[in-house]
Amino acid sequence: MLKIHHLGRSQSERIVWLCEELGLDYELQHHQRDPVTMLAPPGLKALHPMGAAPVLVDGERVLAESAAVVEYLIRRHGGGRLALEPEHPDYADYLYWFHFANGNLQPAMGRCMVLGRLSLAADDPTRATMKARLARALAWIDRRLGEVPWLAGAEFTAADIMSVFSLTTMRLFHPVDLAPYANIRAYLARVGAREAYRRAMAKGDPGFAPMLE
Repeated sequence: MLKIHHLGRSQSERIVWLCEELGLDYELQHHQRDPVTMLAPPGLKALHPMGAAPVLVDGERVLAESAAVVEYLIRRHGGGRLALEPEHPDYADYLYWFHFANGNLQPAMGRCMVLGRLSLAADDPTRATMKARLARALAWIDRRLGEVPWLAGAEFTAADIMSVFSLTTMRLFHPVDLAPYANIRAYLARVGAREAYRRAMAKGDPGFAPMLE
């Protein structure tokens, strides 16, 4: 059976959600953040040198990095479901938005989070540049979701699973006001209506209300 090592309130929620969407059997091992540093516990380093979640164990195979785990599960155990194939008309959009999550959106939020914890002036140019980059990324997503219901197009795909963490749980660490982004808020309402998402969040982070607004 698949075993998911899940760090509470982290990107590893993607893997729990994916397994619920695909209907895969899995064992969930919870790990908690250090209450002071909010970092991953040392025990994760015993599983993988990077010491971060998610970590997937599939027999003798140990795999980390959420995007790699998502692709592995879809191809190895999901029969290709929730991915689009090259012949699909939305294939390029699927690839773009799948990689936009960790290539642009999440790094922009992470940099803003770090800069916000430094003693920088409000008008510091680096801080202003990164804040503008995040705003540009959010506006780009909002524009896309004004055209299509899901990031790849008409179909819900793994591109959505990759993206939602940054728009929701990541805001615990770097608050972002989504009021200006009506299409993102409508999108998150659609996500919240998915039974697999609700099951995943309840299993992965019991007692934590998903940040869908």
